[in-house]
Amino acid sequence: MTNIGQPVKVALGGLGAVGLPVAEWLDTEDEPKLVLTAVSAGDKARASRRLSHLARPPAVLDLGQLADVADVIVECAPPDRFLDVAAPAIEKGRILMPLTVTRLLHHLDLIDRARETGARIVVPTGALVGLDTVRAAAEGDLQRVVMRTHKPPKGFKKVDFVKDLGIDLDGLTEPVKLYEGSVRDAADKFPANVNVAVALGLAGVGPEKTRYQVWADPGVERNTHWIEVESDIVQVEMKIGGMPTEGNPATGRIVPLSVISTLRGLVSPLKVGS
Repeated sequence: MTNIGQPVKVALGGLGAVGLPVAEWLDTEDEPKLVLTAVSAGDKARASRRLSHLARPPAVLDLGQLADVADVIVECAPPDRFLDVAAPAIEKGRILMPLTVTRLLHHLDLIDRARETGARIVVPTGALVGLDTVRAAAEGDLQRVVMRTHKPPKGFKKVDFVKDLGIDLDGLTEPVKLYEGSVRDAADKFPANVNVAVALGLAGVGPEKTRYQVWADPGVERNTHWIEVESDIVQVEMKIGGMPTEGNPATGRIVPLSVISTLRGLVSPLKVGS
């Protein structure tokens, strides 16, 4: 990816609830083998102001320019801008780290193209504990994967599918099931809310076969997931409860930390987990 001894250059395609904390971490020199070279945001002037406190403020570029100046491009942009980040990264043989994996399902041709260009697509674990176990089980006879998500109602306020249901999210007094079906179908209906479920589907039996429920639940403060996995060699039940970010309730606070961990794993001489 880079010459021996040279730091890995990182670019961030987004500067919101995930991008800004990752940018600040990269600026600390906590991991000297990684360097932030560029970011992109809808409002470039505002982005520059938000980064002015960094010791080494990066360049603020268009999304399509990030792959020109970096080895690793972290996609943390709005779902409708996914391809603007991903396509150039794949074409230039970079490492693409997508967070909007709901959109990856619509562009699986990027995987085939990556084989041709030498690019890699590395999806961070995010809020999904046990992803290594699911991947390992998928090497054998993985028979069944089921997931159920409960989130505070405010996390669904910007979802068009939920708006069309006509549910008063502010007035809920008990959990309401918003969706039941496949992960693939859920990805279309909740493009910014169910990335963790898509990651589970890609790691296991596939998004079409992974069964999924989505609930708006006024009784929870955390984005909470229950997962059941059955294979010929292992049976797993998992529960994960992650605090949502204040500025973006659809995203858990664990997500930027997961990106940091994944970036560190690219350059660390010791990597625990597959």
